[in-house]
Amino acid sequence: MKKELREHLKRQLKDERQQIIAGFQADGMPEKLLRSLRQSVDAVLTTAWFEAGLPENTSLVGVGGYGRGELFPQSDVDLLILLEQAPDAETTAKLEELVQLLWDLGLEIGHSIRTVDECLTESAADITVQTSLLEARLICGNLPLFGLLQERYRAAMDPRAFYHAKVLEMRLRHAKYEDTAFSLEPNCKESPGGLRDLQVILWMVKAAGVANSWRTLATSGLITQTEAKQLMEKERAFKDIRIRLHLHAKRREDRLVFDVQTAIAESLGLQSTGSGANMRRASEYLMQRYYWAAKTVTQLNMILLQNIEERLFPKPGVTVRINERFNNVDGLIDISDDDTFATTPSAMLEVFALMTERQSLTGMTSRTLRALWHERFKIDAEFRADPRNHALFLRILQAPVGLLHALRRMNDLSILGRYLPNFRKIVGQMQHDLFHVYTVDQHILMVVRNMRRFAMAEHAHEYPFCSQLMANFPTPWLLYLGALFHDIAKGRGGDHSKLGTVDAEQFCREHGMSEEDTELVVFMVEQHLTMSQVAQKQDLSDPDVIAAFANLVKDERHLTALYLLTVADIRGTSPKVWNAWKGKLLEDLYRVTLRVLGGEPHSADRELKNRQQEALATLRLYGLPPDAHTALWKQLDMAYFLRHDAADIAWQTRALYDRYDSDKPVVKCRLAPIGEGLQVAVYIKDQPDLFARICSYFDRKNFSILDAKIHTTHHGYALDTFLVTEQNFANSYRDIISLIEHELCALLTSVDELPPPGRGRLSRLSRNFPIQPTVDLRPDERGQYYLLSIAANDRTGLLYSIANVLAKYKINLHTAKVMTLGERVEDVFLIDGPALNVARNQIQLETDLLEAIKV
Repeated sequence: MKKELREHLKRQLKDERQQIIAGFQADGMPEKLLRSLRQSVDAVLTTAWFEAGLPENTSLVGVGGYGRGELFPQSDVDLLILLEQAPDAETTAKLEELVQLLWDLGLEIGHSIRTVDECLTESAADITVQTSLLEARLICGNLPLFGLLQERYRAAMDPRAFYHAKVLEMRLRHAKYEDTAFSLEPNCKESPGGLRDLQVILWMVKAAGVANSWRTLATSGLITQTEAKQLMEKERAFKDIRIRLHLHAKRREDRLVFDVQTAIAESLGLQSTGSGANMRRASEYLMQRYYWAAKTVTQLNMILLQNIEERLFPKPGVTVRINERFNNVDGLIDISDDDTFATTPSAMLEVFALMTERQSLTGMTSRTLRALWHERFKIDAEFRADPRNHALFLRILQAPVGLLHALRRMNDLSILGRYLPNFRKIVGQMQHDLFHVYTVDQHILMVVRNMRRFAMAEHAHEYPFCSQLMANFPTPWLLYLGALFHDIAKGRGGDHSKLGTVDAEQFCREHGMSEEDTELVVFMVEQHLTMSQVAQKQDLSDPDVIAAFANLVKDERHLTALYLLTVADIRGTSPKVWNAWKGKLLEDLYRVTLRVLGGEPHSADRELKNRQQEALATLRLYGLPPDAHTALWKQLDMAYFLRHDAADIAWQTRALYDRYDSDKPVVKCRLAPIGEGLQVAVYIKDQPDLFARICSYFDRKNFSILDAKIHTTHHGYALDTFLVTEQNFANSYRDIISLIEHELCALLTSVDELPPPGRGRLSRLSRNFPIQPTVDLRPDERGQYYLLSIAANDRTGLLYSIANVLAKYKINLHTAKVMTLGERVEDVFLIDGPALNVARNQIQLETDLLEAIKV
């Protein structure tokens, strides 16, 4: 090809592309852009093809998305060069020159060179090739040859095998994306409910020769006109988002990652509203729209797949009558008449109740699914006020099995949101609090799931204590109800715990529940955050703390309900948030509160005596002399014994009883008894900056500190214990234990200055949704110490940065409670020091801490 023509085509592609994109940015019409980009590339390819001088018995064919007639801004141009026979040397040279030219023109091409026989062989072996050929389109070249390919391809097509292969492929793809459309960073093409799910339906019906578009699919009777309209609207919305993703990233990008959500939202004209705690970001509006669209696609996809299989590949079925409204057809529940839900709206709840009660029912027929989808609008205020429907909904909640599946199906089909209008408001609602990784509705269903697992024998090994409590709880369905309502008021502004109680109480009263049961559900909703806050932020060795919590819960029933909800709730936020340390804190709080509720006084003296006796019993097992502990324990005050478990006291005593006045530091490390992380004890003559020096070591090793207990003995020694974690502990913990004991000892004997704290890396989520860091310094209730509360984005080295500032002010640290909530940390320190006696110093300390922790 002449250089002038090559440059002309290159300019033509570039200029037309810029004009097409400018037109899209002006009119926002995705189909027009996709069609125009394809036409522009078609014209250039045709010119290049004829200039290449290929033999007449060859064809240039578009396949895949390009063959379908769509070209996204950064997508590949998928081409098939179709030959009548294997190419000779001259034809091969011309083909190589053509392919090189197309790359030189700036086209991202994916190409294959095959004969008709080779196409059919590859198609039979690879479902991806078979699918791409399904959308083959002749661009230029030999028409009869292309016609022959289509004729033989159609003859070889087995629609049933293609259907089952695409269903399997779709299930594997969904599993890759955790079977949810509600991922925080969904892939608008591949995730469940995305563009690919729509394409799968069209491929199936096209392979069967039934239809090739949503309109012809509606004409064939496989879907209704309303469904076709819905699907076209969602397809257009997804294409619009995908185009904007390509344009924003300037590369092929189909994921709505945090970094681009705001930009995409603003390009669609969405704006943030509100301010402070009540602010809703533009990205939240975008994502809620996306989730609603994906949910609609998921719903219709479920209906259509089943309908296609039943209509195109019918098989004889056995029908068993359930009642006058429903039949069992080969394990699927089917309505007896097309208008069952129209004439008996209550049946829309009854169908789910029946599925929880009859294990033989594994799903619904497409007729039932479609009728539910179309009649769901009959669930209105009158429906919600009907006592028959109240009884049916309670029947679902009280079902011994199948509750979670029923609630998920009801949510997928928009039945749950219709019956509980406030639940509908939180469907698809994002939670940018840096520790929830699910939308609010999915989080709530995850919490219900966790509650249900406590009640199932096959999951008793996961959380034995929770399973034991659940087995003895007389009305577990009340716990599921509390879980269903605990976050239902998220996103309304204000305290969602308080607002949610109004919804919960109204539901309970409308459904005729007793005063006692109503009060329990309302209590769970109102207090669902309290137990975790007490366990993780307050001193559980303080009798006043335990007494106040016991006074709040009042009895064992409320305590057990709150404990089970708290565990299920924390586990339902994110896989990263729950850990064994939090589990131990909650269980410890439960057990000590239960003793107080049982009438046993939680006195410090009694607790001290119990722990010492238990620790001595453990020491005797190791063969220590009876008085081996005496010298060390004389130097320890009551606070030490109350803040450490008997097992920890025994472990530290065994390590230190003969070195309690050692001039050299003692560092002991072991696997944490809770089964997660390492426990590190440091014993050394107290010195300035000690806490900061220890934190600097953990910072350098990228260890996360989950808990720290700081203690000073009567004779001036520091006895500090840390619970630390790191991903690779489990693989080589023996070597790591030896390394920590050696290196930390060496560091504590050095006199080097503390290294400056680094600005550890933030995750993408923290970078895009930074929280406003807060520092709160106030005297404790007794006026003896100060409580320092800090909230900030999590990052490596954060605790060392805080410790460095405290060292600068010569602050004495007594305890540190480190609470990590996904990407957010909330730390509480008990401190004192002469500097805190001056108000100006307190203000300056808070200022310096804010500077140290800011993003």
